[in-house]
Amino acid sequence: MYLVKIYVTYKQSILDPKGEAIHDALHRLGYTNVADVELGKYFEVKLEADERPIEAEVDEMCDRLLANVNMETYRYEITEMEAL
Repeated sequence: MYLVKIYVTYKQSILDPKGEAIHDALHRLGYTNVADVELGKYFEVKLEADERPIEAEVDEMCDRLLANVNMETYRYEITEMEAL
């Protein structure tokens, strides 16, 4: 079994209004050294091994459901879990 950690964020060219609002709020609270805030999504998916490569399945999941590929980008980490 594999544990896949998926991180989805806006592309650099897309405005992130929620991230900007958090940035402004942090500044108002006195955290003036905060240069930028990016808001994103995080998923943990556990997958059983099968004939298809894990990377191909994860890419397909992200492209079809987890990320809006027109506005967002994603990256992931795959780790093999120990059997119980």
